[in-house]
Amino acid sequence: MELKTRVIKGQYHDSVSLMLAAKEIKKIEGVADAAVVMGTDTNKALLKQAGLLTSEGEGASADDLVVAVKKDKDAESVLSQIEDFLARKPSAVEASSGQHIHTLREAARSKPGLNLVEISVAGPYAAREAREALVAGMHVLLFSDNVSLEDEVDLKRYAVSHGLLLMGPGAGTAIINGVGLGFANALSSGPVGIVSAAGTGLQEVSTILAWTGVGVSQAIGTGGRDLSRQVGGLMAVAGVEALIEDEHTKVIVLISKPAEKTVINKILSVLEKSEKECVVCTLGADFENAREDNLYFTSTLEECAFTAAVLVGYDGPDYQDFLHSEMRSQPARAKQLSQLLKPEQKYIRGLYSGGTLCYEAQVIWKDLLEDTVFSNAPLDKANYLKDGEMRSCHMALDLGEEEYTVGRPHPMIDNDLRVRFIVAAGEDPEIAVIVLDVVIGYGAHSDPGAELGEAISLARETAGTAGRVLHVITCVTGTKDDPQGLAETKQKLENVGAIVCNTNAQAARLSGMVVSV
Repeated sequence: MELKTRVIKGQYHDSVSLMLAAKEIKKIEGVADAAVVMGTDTNKALLKQAGLLTSEGEGASADDLVVAVKKDKDAESVLSQIEDFLARKPSAVEASSGQHIHTLREAARSKPGLNLVEISVAGPYAAREAREALVAGMHVLLFSDNVSLEDEVDLKRYAVSHGLLLMGPGAGTAIINGVGLGFANALSSGPVGIVSAAGTGLQEVSTILAWTGVGVSQAIGTGGRDLSRQVGGLMAVAGVEALIEDEHTKVIVLISKPAEKTVINKILSVLEKSEKECVVCTLGADFENAREDNLYFTSTLEECAFTAAVLVGYDGPDYQDFLHSEMRSQPARAKQLSQLLKPEQKYIRGLYSGGTLCYEAQVIWKDLLEDTVFSNAPLDKANYLKDGEMRSCHMALDLGEEEYTVGRPHPMIDNDLRVRFIVAAGEDPEIAVIVLDVVIGYGAHSDPGAELGEAISLARETAGTAGRVLHVITCVTGTKDDPQGLAETKQKLENVGAIVCNTNAQAARLSGMVVSV
């Protein structure tokens, strides 16, 4: 096999173009593997793990485009066509009049009633576009990440002072007046309003609510940094105040990863003044009481969803019933799975597309596992993994973090990175369990069950050839009305031997028990 690399200095392409180019190259006869990525340190570490890093690629900077091709022969001929592959972009967006729309100003002129815009461009340009939209009087969902903290604060201060929402940066999900933005699921309208500084946290809670038959009034994503000391919860407060005033919202849900204490207290003080009942889930936080007046404090996303559902009249099993039912069956199941492992199979490899789901799993594993869990988004900074490094340990990787999405599409769109990690885990004699979240819905990959299923099948086959059993434990975050189909996606995963749990927390508990019994 020939391995050839081309580095194109100072050339930026959007992540979707890079994904499409890599997929087209891999279709060429004789190509064993290929990558088209920006030359960040993390991407170079991943190229090295995949056996695609050459000395030319090693010398690339974060602003350079790296194209690596492994082919049976004449790999150079593929590299010579890279401009053609990169030029094959999706067709331009067209207005109903057939007019091509290239800028926000053109969009605003073509539809004078527009008052909300979703922005998904490269981070260096995103703040400028968001500012232009706010000045034009439009609410903004800023899907883009890699936006500076200073820009975020400035944008949110402007938005709040003008009565506008600036959701993001890095706001992956929102549902406004029944319309899903970013990554969103097919949900019915209902009485629960959500403010979330966690995109997949919002999706997990809202889809569990859908499972209980409860719908959502509004779901406002704030971006993960909103509850930091620097931003001060500007959008979370604005979102909570909007839901307090919304006549269709009966119960308010607040979701976040750990937040600055003074900031969360500021938001709680706003919630306390409301006559509405409020459910709070700040993962990893400790509250003295489970309830204070109209506030209900929960420790997992599933508990948050069940609590909100009961408050609006859900009469099925409550959270404690759900948990007790699981605890009656899971220990025996975990013991059975554990007995199939070799003595050297000790570790969990968590490969997450959702940052909140990755964090929730670590919160659960902290109480279940004796050994430390290392992550690129850890509970404790001392357990930080940098630039895609691999260790002999429990690992929880958030592949949607910024270091993995520079020059790559989000892992909910493109499974390539997770496929590589799954296949590599199948070759690692120390891995006992791979844990995956599979998030479906609008904006996500059209058939993740099939694509991830192929990788799971290969990893399990590789382990089996070496005399090992490799367990894969998943959950699917979605609803029956999502385009990929909840039942269909679960079935595709089960068909290749994956264990599919009802919630992310349930998958974390089962995997933790498997390696600790």
